[in-house]
Amino acid sequence: MGKCKEIKLIEHSFGFYGIAFFGIILARYFLVAGGMYLCFYSPFIQSIVNPNLQRLAPDWRSVQWDIQLSVVSAGVFSLAAAFILLEYSWGITRLYSHSQQYGLWYLGVSYGAVLVLQDAYFYFTHRCFHHPSLFPWLHQGHHRSRYPTPLTSFAFDPLEAIVQSLFLIGIVFLIPLHFITLIAVLTTMTVWAVLNHLGIERLPTSFPHHWLGRWCIGPAHHSIHHRNYTLHYGLYFTFWDKLLGTQDPNYEKKFVEHLLDKVDGA
Repeated sequence: MGKCKEIKLIEHSFGFYGIAFFGIILARYFLVAGGMYLCFYSPFIQSIVNPNLQRLAPDWRSVQWDIQLSVVSAGVFSLAAAFILLEYSWGITRLYSHSQQYGLWYLGVSYGAVLVLQDAYFYFTHRCFHHPSLFPWLHQGHHRSRYPTPLTSFAFDPLEAIVQSLFLIGIVFLIPLHFITLIAVLTTMTVWAVLNHLGIERLPTSFPHHWLGRWCIGPAHHSIHHRNYTLHYGLYFTFWDKLLGTQDPNYEKKFVEHLLDKVDGA
């Protein structure tokens, strides 16, 4: 059965994979990020859930810019995915399709390991992107949204998208990964990025004070980064920010103060 799958992959070209993945990634973006945007930013829904947030609607020009960058990013990641699948069909990656090859326990271990490695990779590359000489070329587009929305989650500058896709390309050559594990990582990355860009005024004030909010990055943590570029560079966990001094020690307090200013202020 495994051999049949490999033969099937060889029959398709790099261009076919690229187009197919572009459609899949773009559909995923509009389904997840677009769906969350409608849920949390739709004027009609907000008028029912929280009328105070109606005046906090994002700038439509920023939303359009985020969508444009996301379409470009989808193109970059689709080429990376096509490259990975083509290399797999040639048998030179460490991807595998039989769940028992390394045991079921390895699926969870490898999933956790990739998240930890990706978080470290993201932290250090993200911090580099904020260097004055690199920022205009690699990361400025993402920060056009000072108050991000779910549609900002995939709005990478083209060069940044290339750098981030290199992690996915590299990891399949370094660590044995089941296809299910790789899909789980990509799904986690997508959902987490969308949640991180929800905007702090859209969630309950209790979240950043919860134990999970202290160890895992959420919208409150990342929203501060969009207003202060010297803080909060992580993707999933607060570990590197705390270890290397880029964690705002008062971010929980600032979150509550900001929320009160935006909802109760003029």
